[in-house]
Amino acid sequence: MALVPWDPFREVGSFFGDEDWFLPVIPRNVILQPAMDVYETDKDVVAELNLPGVDPEKVKVTVKDQVLRVGGSTEEKKEEKGKGYWRQEIKRGSFERAARLPANVNEKKVEATYEKGVLKIVMPKTAAPRSETKVKVKAKGK
Repeated sequence: MALVPWDPFREVGSFFGDEDWFLPVIPRNVILQPAMDVYETDKDVVAELNLPGVDPEKVKVTVKDQVLRVGGSTEEKKEEKGKGYWRQEIKRGSFERAARLPANVNEKKVEATYEKGVLKIVMPKTAAPRSETKVKVKAKGK
């Protein structure tokens, strides 16, 4: 019996032989992660999310324990009869993003606006709460 040398790249060649090897396979109803920028100004922490085609009434924004959460969904389009799709790349489904904020904010004064597919969330900064407490250790038995 003849020994066949192992070639680790043999199967890679067949992978690249497929004409659609470079296209990602995205399952339907996938959880999307829209692009998000978070930055600080002198008075505010601001978050901006790209949400084109999303109904702003269906977006939920919460700030709790200095964590911003944004979630919602895009309309699921049903495939129309008579249309012979060659590609369907527009992603639809639910999305959720969360980010720890870089500064303490006043959670009761958060404002969100939606314009031209961009959700802008402005969160006024507040003084840092004093959550650290020093405790003196007492030695027993000495």
